[in-house]
This record gives sequence, structure tokens and C-alpha cells, in this order.
Amino acid sequence: MEVTQTKAEGLSRTFAVKVTVKELQAKLDQRIEEVRPGMRLKGFRPGKVPAAHVRKMYGRDLMGELLDKLVNETNQKALDDASLRPAGTPQVQLEGDIEKVVKGEADLAWQMNVDVMPEFTPIDPATLTITRPVAEVSQEQIDEALGRIAGQNMKYEPREEGAAAQDGDAVIIDFVGKIDGEAFEGGAAEQQSVVLGSNRFIPGFEEQLVGVKAGDEKVLNVSFPDDYPSANLAGKAATFETKVHEVRAPQTPAVDDEFAKGLGLESLEQLTGLVKDQLSAEHANASRSKAKRDLLDKLDAAHDFELPQGMVNQEFDQIWQQLQREMDAGRVTDEEKKKPEDELKAEYRKIAERRVRLGLVLAEIGRVSDVRITEQEVNQALIREARQYPGQEKEVVQFFQRNPNAMAQLRAPIYEDKVVDHILAVATVEETSVSREELFKEDEG
Repeated sequence: MEVTQTKAEGLSRTFAVKVTVKELQAKLDQRIEEVRPGMRLKGFRPGKVPAAHVRKMYGRDLMGELLDKLVNETNQKALDDASLRPAGTPQVQLEGDIEKVVKGEADLAWQMNVDVMPEFTPIDPATLTITRPVAEVSQEQIDEALGRIAGQNMKYEPREEGAAAQDGDAVIIDFVGKIDGEAFEGGAAEQQSVVLGSNRFIPGFEEQLVGVKAGDEKVLNVSFPDDYPSANLAGKAATFETKVHEVRAPQTPAVDDEFAKGLGLESLEQLTGLVKDQLSAEHANASRSKAKRDLLDKLDAAHDFELPQGMVNQEFDQIWQQLQREMDAGRVTDEEKKKPEDELKAEYRKIAERRVRLGLVLAEIGRVSDVRITEQEVNQALIREARQYPGQEKEVVQFFQRNPNAMAQLRAPIYEDKVVDHILAVATVEETSVSREELFKEDEG
């Protein structure tokens, strides 16, 4: 096995690696002997399959498996021997005819390109002073939250006989939808409750029911949106023959013990306590977020060192792709739309550089301070991720378990948060009282 460093420019390193045919065949023979005892093939006694037969039947697969493992292990050994810490996953470029390598007819050779960690001494977290804004939960905020809960549990009581439906009312109707005079599938319902102004139905449907009374029959003329999910209905004009059974007015329930019991709780006091706890948690999260922003700003200002360009390029590419998606969806400001592409790229490259710099600083502080994450923490994050895909939880877990890069992306924010918590624990944190509005105000930049 030959490993030669061929380039060392800044933080970029390139190695030329070669493994001879003889070495590859020896490792293949070793691998065959490892798997042969457990093989069960027709015509052979258990564990007695000849090595030559295993090579003939499975040699190609075993060699492919061996090459993947060999490249990773050799790359790591080359970095260890040179006392280098990689700042990212090494990039491998195979040379020669890989088919000949697999067949045992050629040496295995490749170029390994890697950015290495810059040498720097991180600031001592204990010397930092961090500002953490805090806001008390007021009774007014609790009352507003209780009011929202009551609004979400609105009741509808029948209006007096002959009363016309108003915006916000619920009307109980039967309806039959037709296109070109023919009823279409899924276009009919009985005793359907329609809340006017809720925009749950297609445009024009609810609006034309304003003013109807119990006993009325009315034909609604509407058009399905061009982007309606059912292609056979999208963009088509339709009529809905409706019969109104009842008009009901919205009634906000009183927030009392009975209301709380209707939500499955014991009392209004318990409901109020839960609301206060939720608001307090929201405040705590916002407060930590602001403290983290101040911390990151101070870490960024305190460090200036050469950055691995491969990491910066990768981070910039991700940011730029996201910006392109936002632009395509029309979710960018007019100011950004007017900027020349070169100017935008320069701005977002600075953002990429900041992210990489802070990532390296946090990683180094974590390493020096021996911050670690547990497998339990990773598993909990994996479970949360899997639950976002109901019915596919098993496949999601298997995907992460089989993809080291995906698992690394899952672990990264967990580790970052633990390092941030460590810094906040040892730094001087000064709390400042602010209003709720100020606490939740978005930071500029």
C-alpha cells in the first residue's frame, strides 16, 4: 500500500494512494475465509464450500464490498499518519479501470482530496459576557390565550326563525354539485355544516350563502380553481343545488370550570396553569434563541482564521439553492430581487463563511471541553424525525442507519446545542427585562 501526499496548499491536501493487485487478492482471500464457514450452498455440506467456488460465485460482490471498506480505512490511516484532522468528508477520485480492479487484473489507485481543520485557539468561554433578554408572562397574555382557546372551540346556536345567515354563521345544508347539468362524483352531501367566511370550500361557495334562511333553496354558480387537486374538476364551471336546513350563530363559550372540563381538564385553574406553562416555555425558548444569537455574534467577532474552502463552497451551494427555490416561489423581498446576482452571491458567501467559522469554533470548544452527545439523545432525535412521516417510520430509521452522512446531519444540531448550553453555563450571562413584543421581534441581518 502506497500513500503519497501530492499537494498541500493552504488547508487543502491531496494524497495519491495505490493498493497492488497482490494485496487486494490477499485481502479477498481473507474475506472469503471469513464468510465461507457460514455459507450454505446446494451440493455442499454446511461450511464446506470450496474457496474457489466462493470466489467464482461471489468474488465480484465481495471485492466491491472490500474496495469500499479499504478506501475508507486507508484514507483514515493516511490522515492519522499525517496527524491531520479532516474538516469534512474526503473526496475520492478513482483512477484506472475499476472493472479490471474488481476482476483482480489491475492495482487499485485513487486521489484523495480533503480540507483539514485550521489551527486556532478558541476563546475561553468563561471570558464571554452574554446578554439574555427575558420577559414575564402577564395576566393579559394568559387571558388572550384563553380567549383564543375559546374561539377555537366555538359553539353554534340556532338563530331565530327567519333570520338570514351572516358572515361567520354556520349553515346546515344539503347540496348536489353538477357540471354541464350532470352530477359529479364526490360533489354531494347532506346535513353539511358550512361556516361562512372559513374559506374551506371553493371560492364563491360560502359567499353566495350569506343571506340565506332556513328552508331556502338556492343554486350556487362557482368555478373550480385551475390548481384544484382533482384534474377532472380543475378550472371547470359548476353549479351547486343547495337546500338550507338551519342557520346557526357563533357563540363564544364562557371560560369557566365547565369549559375546562369540556376540554378534559379538572378546572379553570388547571387550564390557566397549563396556558401559563406553555407561554413560559415559549418565552424561555425565545430568550435562549436571543442569547444564542448574541453568543454567536461574539464568537464570530473573536475569531479570524483561514477557512476550508471546500466546506465554504458546500455551505454556499446549499444557501444559494435555497435562495433559488425561494425566488422561484416568489418569497424574497423586492430589494433582493433588484440586486445583481454577483452582489447577492457575495452577500451569501459571507453568510456561508460565518456559518463555517462558527461551526468550527463550536466544534473546537466542544472538543476542548469534552462535550459529548449520547446515543439516547441521537435516538430521540431519530424518533422525532421518523414521526414526521406517519406510516414510513421504519423506512426513515433504516435510511439514517444506512447513511452515515444523513446521521451526521442529524447529530450536528444536537451537538451544537450542547456546546451552546455549555458556553452559556460557564460564561457571564446578564439578563435584561424586555416586553414580549421585543422578545419575539425578529433580529435584523
